[in-house]
Amino acid sequence: MNIKWKTIAPLAIWLAIYLIPVPAGLNANQWHYFAVFAAVITGLILESMPVGAVGLIGLTFAGVMGYVEHDPNKSLRWMLSGFSESTVWLIVGAFVFAIGYRKSGLGRRIALLLVRGLGRRTIGLGYAVMLSDLVLAPATPSNTARSGGTVYPIVSNIPRIYGSEPGPTAGKIGTYVMWTAFATTAVTSSLFLTSLAPNAAALGIAKKIVGVDVGWSQWFIGFAPLGIPLLVLVPLLSYLICRPEVKESPEIVVWSADELKAMGPLSRNEWIMAALVLLAMFLWITGSNPNISLPGLGSNFINATMVVFVVISLMLLAGVIDFADIVAEKAAWEVFFYFTSLLTLSSGLNEIGFIKWIADEFAEPLRGMSPTTGMILLVALFFWIHYFFSSITSHAAAVLPVVLAVGSSIPGMPMATLTLLCVYSLGLMGVISPYATGPAPMYFGSGYIGKRDFWKFGLIFGLIFFVGLLAIVMPWLQLIG
Repeated sequence: MNIKWKTIAPLAIWLAIYLIPVPAGLNANQWHYFAVFAAVITGLILESMPVGAVGLIGLTFAGVMGYVEHDPNKSLRWMLSGFSESTVWLIVGAFVFAIGYRKSGLGRRIALLLVRGLGRRTIGLGYAVMLSDLVLAPATPSNTARSGGTVYPIVSNIPRIYGSEPGPTAGKIGTYVMWTAFATTAVTSSLFLTSLAPNAAALGIAKKIVGVDVGWSQWFIGFAPLGIPLLVLVPLLSYLICRPEVKESPEIVVWSADELKAMGPLSRNEWIMAALVLLAMFLWITGSNPNISLPGLGSNFINATMVVFVVISLMLLAGVIDFADIVAEKAAWEVFFYFTSLLTLSSGLNEIGFIKWIADEFAEPLRGMSPTTGMILLVALFFWIHYFFSSITSHAAAVLPVVLAVGSSIPGMPMATLTLLCVYSLGLMGVISPYATGPAPMYFGSGYIGKRDFWKFGLIFGLIFFVGLLAIVMPWLQLIG
């Protein structure tokens, strides 16, 4: 058996951190747990082995060592806690939706329609993908449901039309289309108060701590000077960074029109799938949106993940998919183990107090700084510390109170501006890693974006989004008061 350096590297990272003297303010248990987390992230970046295996091994080691819970029974319950997280099952459900789109033929039909209308130039497809997310964003508070459950199953059919499959031919057009879809949902998640569930939760935290309260229109006006240009630029930036091999394809437009004719009218399963998709979208928009109330049902009458289970059950009953199709969906189950492990491990960092220690250590020296310098550094802390999180909600709950508390202790700090910069970054930060937000594992597991490319693209777009936040949104918020 040949042992590669990529396999040894995560172990070397773990051992190096383990042997470093424990920093002041932490105990050995917290520091050694961080060593495990760092080793897992290294394994994911280097692709030491399948990502699901990397996460599962790290989670098992942390559980056996009792880093989060010393009692073996409690430690096992902690290990298994991520498997019951609603976001994880929403992601798996989105993969099943993709099966329905694919097997019924509806996904191919919609993809062909997009290609016929905008497929002459590759960048036109990028703008079609962007617009599809933008239209859904204001009324869909789950970006996993919006991008993972609705946009992904459709756009995943587009590359195959161009002969671009996961793997060696992904770069023809697949990488570009998939990354554009993923980067777009990061922007739309920040553009509207109602396009990402943690947005409202973060504002609730801010209102309690510093008394800052923001309405829907105020939210939009504050972020629009950055959000709208970013939506225009994301397909173009993706085009420049992903460098699709197929630039123009006039003949594909003619071909797609012929293929649509050959498909004929909508089949029974396509009609059923279309109806179920509309049902899912209706329930996602109305059922889990606190701002929409239906007669006799009120608001928040069904969870976004419950919608997925309902629709999958109806797909099975109608024969659109078979249960064997779900079992055979390898990508869904790899993502299931990988994201569940990362979700649990990152929550463990918060539970043992490691995140609070980092936030406190970074924030304490800022108390004597000028308001502008302090604000920039606090927003930087809030944004980039997300590498330690796989849940935007838990990030907001753990770090936002610390940042706001430190900010309020700096004389002259404009707390409304600081608050908005932090909450606006919640959607944008979702682009930085393969586990940063709900839809990320789907695009990461699609096979169209190389694993190292995902980290590289995430860093590039993260830097662009972060600089835009400080260079455009910060002075705009100070100008409008």
